[in-house]
Amino acid sequence: MHQYFVYILTNKANTALYVGVSSDLHNRILEHKGKIYKGYTAKYSCDKLVYFEQFQWIYDAIAREKQLKAGSRQKKIDLIVATNPSWVDLSIDWYD
Repeated sequence: MHQYFVYILTNKANTALYVGVSSDLHNRILEHKGKIYKGYTAKYSCDKLVYFEQFQWIYDAIAREKQLKAGSRQKKIDLIVATNPSWVDLSIDWYD
């Protein structure tokens, strides 16, 4: 079975939001935490996973990513608050 993920990252102050898609969520979040790629997430220190969804098909994951990116900031915040009201890092126990 395939697994694809759409996720939302934020920074320590919860001021910047980033929406991404990956087939290997654990590794991708580790890359964000390590600032492997010099882009938006590295520039704004977005390395706190606050939301994710899982999909079986990449087409569904990409469509959802586009939907979230096209939505307002408030819609993203509402989605996060509905499932993670404390904005805790969902990946906090994933790594040693």
